[in-house]
Amino acid sequence: MGIYTIRLPDVGEGIAEAELVEWHVKVGDPVNEDDVVAAVMTDKAAVEVPSSVSGTVSWLGGDIGDMIPVGEKLIQIEVDGEGNDSEVGRSEKPDASGLEQTEQSPNLATETVSEPVTEQNKPASSLKPKESSHTRISNTAKPLAAPSVRARAKEEGIDLRHVSGSGPAGRINHQDLSDFIESGGQPTGGRAHAKRTRIKDVKVVGMRRKIAEKMALSKSRIPHITIVEEVDMTELEELRTVLNKKHQGERPKLTLLPFMMRAIVEAVREQPELNARYDDEAGVVHQFGAVNIGIATQTDSGLNVTVVHHAEAASLWDNAATVTQLAESARDGTIKLEELTGGTITITS
Repeated sequence: MGIYTIRLPDVGEGIAEAELVEWHVKVGDPVNEDDVVAAVMTDKAAVEVPSSVSGTVSWLGGDIGDMIPVGEKLIQIEVDGEGNDSEVGRSEKPDASGLEQTEQSPNLATETVSEPVTEQNKPASSLKPKESSHTRISNTAKPLAAPSVRARAKEEGIDLRHVSGSGPAGRINHQDLSDFIESGGQPTGGRAHAKRTRIKDVKVVGMRRKIAEKMALSKSRIPHITIVEEVDMTELEELRTVLNKKHQGERPKLTLLPFMMRAIVEAVREQPELNARYDDEAGVVHQFGAVNIGIATQTDSGLNVTVVHHAEAASLWDNAATVTQLAESARDGTIKLEELTGGTITITS
């Protein structure tokens, strides 16, 4: 048996490091050659890192959010025969789930009480409701709650008979359950009376972190001006309906976006200063001939700005097809780096 080390590859763009945003494996998992083991984030896109060998994961080289230098050890895999590294990494850091299990409040139970709670049979680790005039129902009544709420209560070790519901007929929802937990297990009589003292820290990593950085940079370096105009779109909507009906099944469906893109092309032809970027370090304004239009696309990992290159040279139908293809690629994670870069002007809703 040997140890095979996979190092963070050079993923292009001339970067020196990348942010670790996702592990697809954990220590002890078997992997096959070409299986994706991790995802890292560059300045523009998430890049998947595949395994170059088959074996068993023995070491992970970082936590989510860590910056990993190019060429640094990323993961080690135990393989049959000789590996490529005699130095074994340190043991895996505790994962989030392990921390949650050890750091939970001692008031949280690990089992659901399935029978009426008495002093004789209640689990020592279960949530014990404090004496209160708000205790909602008797031990024998079945509380009203959705299956998802019941599943969560079971996972948390909470007897729903001690939770006050704020919904119709005393129905318990997720907020009621959260209020019950935050109050230390004391029935609250409804969400309006619950004191919420818990602070949840959410680490900003990957695409979300990049969006935050770009927004802060934009706010500090670009003048922000808002102009609101009302436009009568009646005739355009009629034209769009006629064109879609005429070419149904033959050409891509036209939304408003291709028309807006054509309007931008015509506008910047008259006002080229709008299709420009100010380089404050060089003291130069770059006016672009190409109209590369960024389209803001919402994805599960955040807002991506996909770029339709040379919209000035494309037809309505071409731009419609490109917008659809880019949106699908952004949402399913197959978007290419060149499809996220090079924009000169942006459309966003």
